[in-house]
Amino acid sequence: MPDQSLPEARTPAAPAVPEPAGAPGRGVSRRALLGTAGATGLVLGAAGGAVGYTAAPAQATPLTSVGSGRAMFHGKHQPGITEGLQARGHLVAFDLTPGAGRKEAAALLRRWSATAERLMAGETTGHDDTGVARDAGPSSLTVTFGFGHSFFGRTGLDKQRPGALDPLPDFSSDRLDKRRSDGDLWVQIGADDALVAFHALRAIQKDAGSAARVRWQMNGFNRTPGATAHPMTARNLMGQVDGTRNPKPSDSDFGRRIFVPASGEPAWMANGSYAVVRRIRMLLDDWEKLSLPAQEAVIGRRKADGAPLSGGGETTPMDLEKADVKGEYVVPLNAHARITRPDRNGGAAMLRRPFSYHDGIDADGAPDAGLLFVCWQADPLRGFVPVQRKLDRGDALSTYIRHEASGLFAVPGGAADGEYVGQRLLEG
Repeated sequence: MPDQSLPEARTPAAPAVPEPAGAPGRGVSRRALLGTAGATGLVLGAAGGAVGYTAAPAQATPLTSVGSGRAMFHGKHQPGITEGLQARGHLVAFDLTPGAGRKEAAALLRRWSATAERLMAGETTGHDDTGVARDAGPSSLTVTFGFGHSFFGRTGLDKQRPGALDPLPDFSSDRLDKRRSDGDLWVQIGADDALVAFHALRAIQKDAGSAARVRWQMNGFNRTPGATAHPMTARNLMGQVDGTRNPKPSDSDFGRRIFVPASGEPAWMANGSYAVVRRIRMLLDDWEKLSLPAQEAVIGRRKADGAPLSGGGETTPMDLEKADVKGEYVVPLNAHARITRPDRNGGAAMLRRPFSYHDGIDADGAPDAGLLFVCWQADPLRGFVPVQRKLDRGDALSTYIRHEASGLFAVPGGAADGEYVGQRLLEG
């Protein structure tokens, strides 16, 4: 789990979204189906924290800032990449069914894109809607689509397969379950409300129809916006502040590191990105037996505030040469934060946007929990691979984690108005 991880927590307050019109062919909004609000309404302060409850007036109550947040479906890049962390997420991979090819794949992506656009606007699916999210706003819903290595052979598009989509190398820490890895198609769903996220998942699954079947599906979560007194970097299930060194859109080289250039190859991947997806189990029983100083030595940062062991605050540059009175490095040579620094990996950088997961308790009492690692980069051979190879050779954290599933997906650029995701590939 490289230190350059989660995006900075976003301020949950967001401008209210205009009520989507119930025009013919577009259906009515989920909020329009609600009618009148419930008996109480949550009041959010400027910082996004709950400051009290108040009785609802007789008329409909406006959505809270969390519910009214909206991401746009159409754009230069697909949604779900540069947005802040979302409270709930679903990752799902599909395989095309026997006999389904390029024509069926194009029709499927057209259906999926139309459904994603509607749901992200806070509307119903327009057909056989389950009503699960009928009383919710968009809740910052994002739906992102990608193609796996096997997709191109099954659609006769082998010549359009990017070289960057070559299978990832084997790593010594891998204990991969092939049944929960890879896939022809990949969908990432995120939202700040669990029912909104599930509603989207169910709609995408139903839209697959006879063209594709689910290969694997994973559920994740993050801290809910407004759960802290002020926006702050998230924590993972080990209790560590996780995300201090993540690249930011404001960085001068952000676009070059994260997105395929408009002049890049293949042409259909212009403004797209590559997503590495890993299910990383945290061996929490072993981790929690460590003392606090031992945990901090493994990571290289203080647990309380994420500051480097060399001193300062969370964002203070790490002094890798600082030694203690015994002449030993304050930040150990095998500390996770030291190994993953971009300046120690030829500038390799990736935008991490993961979810935590918990899938129950094993028979021996150990929690099946960890990280649904999702990272974005313009080229995985220059982003994820060199960093993971270095971690593989001596990361102190590797004793306490296990990589159990893996996938690599080409995520094309965003769809323009009137287009569906992947149209330039499937109709080019």
